[in-house]
Amino acid sequence: MERSKYILTLLILLFSMANVNAAYKSAIYNAYISNNMSQWKLVIDEMNQQKTKDNDFLFELVNYQYGYIGWCIDTDNDDQAEEYLTLAEANIEFLEKQSYKLSLVNAYKSAFYGFRIGLNVFKAPFIGPKSVACAESAMKLDDKNPYGFIQYGNSQFYMPSAFGGSKTVALAYFTKARLLMETDEDQMKEDWNYLTLLSMIAKAHTELKDYAAAKDCYEKILRIEPDMLWVKNELYPELLNKINQ
Repeated sequence: MERSKYILTLLILLFSMANVNAAYKSAIYNAYISNNMSQWKLVIDEMNQQKTKDNDFLFELVNYQYGYIGWCIDTDNDDQAEEYLTLAEANIEFLEKQSYKLSLVNAYKSAFYGFRIGLNVFKAPFIGPKSVACAESAMKLDDKNPYGFIQYGNSQFYMPSAFGGSKTVALAYFTKARLLMETDEDQMKEDWNYLTLLSMIAKAHTELKDYAAAKDCYEKILRIEPDMLWVKNELYPELLNKINQ
């Protein structure tokens, strides 16, 4: 009887945690498509205050911190980027010490080195190779992990061609990541990472002047999520202007 009660209690706790995590994912997704980064920040701050964080919860938090840091850098909010990058790096360091999902650990380490370059471009010669090496490790450790391919693609997309960057190579790795993500339809639902990846694929096509492919990609995004304001109000109209010119 006692054992049955313990199992039932554990199942209730696991079910409750799953519901909480799903609620966070939904809140982040809605903040993403509506460009409501104040709401995004509230979610990650609330998650950070949780006293009990298992490893999967920490990875979820790191993912949301990763998205917020990228936005801060894009909007020149370097102080906030530095603050949340420090928190995210501490989380990844903890997960690495646990030897937990090391492919994913390396993918985020690659991204965070990239963010450090975004905050101080003079660090690029010193930590740029570390970012690439971590992305390569992520892919080697798990060739089914899309995030390793995303980060390697990012390194190629943002690296100047004079230093070895290539939009063509970036597109190939983004496409591989997309195929990997699309093997799990449930995971793709309300996933800001998937929509961002499609946006990066469209950007790579645009940089390569394949405007038809970029247009198809943006239209796919808007079929999936018609209310994605970043694409609807910025990226897609910018592409149409290029086409019309």
